[in-house]
Amino acid sequence: MSRPPFEVAAIVRRHGDQFLETHRAWLTGQHRRVLRALVQCRTAALGGHRDRCDQCAQPGFSYNSCRDRHCPKCLTAARNDWVAAREEELLPVGYVHVVFTMPEVLARLALVNKRVVYDLLFRAAAATLLQVAANPMRLGAAIGGLMVLHTWGQRLQHHPHIHCVVPAGGLAPDGARWIHARPRFFLPIPVLRQVFRGKLVAGLREAFAEGRLSLPGALQPLATGPAFRTFLRSLYRQAWVVYAKPPFGSPAHVLHYLARYTHRVAISNHRLVAVTDDTVAFRWKDYRHGSHVLTLTLDAREFLRRFLLHVLPKRFVRIRYFGLLAPRCRTHDLATSRTVLAVAPPPPVTAPSVGSTLTRSWPCPRCGAPMRIVERLTARQLFLEAVTVGLLYDTS
Repeated sequence: MSRPPFEVAAIVRRHGDQFLETHRAWLTGQHRRVLRALVQCRTAALGGHRDRCDQCAQPGFSYNSCRDRHCPKCLTAARNDWVAAREEELLPVGYVHVVFTMPEVLARLALVNKRVVYDLLFRAAAATLLQVAANPMRLGAAIGGLMVLHTWGQRLQHHPHIHCVVPAGGLAPDGARWIHARPRFFLPIPVLRQVFRGKLVAGLREAFAEGRLSLPGALQPLATGPAFRTFLRSLYRQAWVVYAKPPFGSPAHVLHYLARYTHRVAISNHRLVAVTDDTVAFRWKDYRHGSHVLTLTLDAREFLRRFLLHVLPKRFVRIRYFGLLAPRCRTHDLATSRTVLAVAPPPPVTAPSVGSTLTRSWPCPRCGAPMRIVERLTARQLFLEAVTVGLLYDTS
């Protein structure tokens, strides 16, 4: 893919200081660390390494990446490795895509209680799918799947929701056979919506009783028990959106779809259309009106504000597994699923040698062979080298 003409990092460099001064009241240390990482990514501030091509001996030099999960330029290799690992877990059955979201009024509570509410969102979505699928009147099977947290909409507004990718079927209670879902139908959406709402509201009630919810500013009136209970009752009158997309055509389509959501936050650099002294324009897809691709222009500081709405709490896990794919069950249950489906287990993965992975850098621009790291340089070494070169070539 070609290099994008504009980058989020350039917007931060140009408008970051003014943005920090204007919005210092609500910015946290985590927000500042993310902005600093974006600015320093692939610059001398993080150090670098000299490279050489394996085949043609072409020399090269690369600055280090920040590896922050909010950076649009980072984690491509990590995403590819993750997809390759998930490919080994795919079963030869159809897959479905279920999305759980919450009312807008609850999203405002989530914005100031990200760790608590996002975790409840994960737990409620997983418990809902497991409970409804286990009902003999529905599917009557033990299922499992992958969940990815998405907190943004196409226009970067705060819109937390969970994407779930689930095999269209599951193990029978006795574990002796695989129960397939009906063609083009997995689980009843009205039932999923009702159960999900009940579980999430119950989780919020428990979190409030345990004092785990923060209610500052406009949420302060909800700080009393009666007011919060009234708020929870009002959620039953809100629109709870749960929907399922048609089954994917093949497991390969599953991985192609997942790659778009697993290691990316908010927006990619390739969506940026124009960056001026005052504004930022980017492409977005209007799903409500035929998925037309439109362009939205925002004030640069408003763009940064929306981008930072999606900064996740430190060490918060946004890719999770449940049921058959839960870490404690995956090895046994996947083996059982392959047995009842008469599928051969995947070949064992041979660990690559240290020299072939830890020293690999990027494709050679001349011949395409892997570039190998031959020397690593710290930020201080790069600074001293630049100073030395400047003294040597100073003709004043």
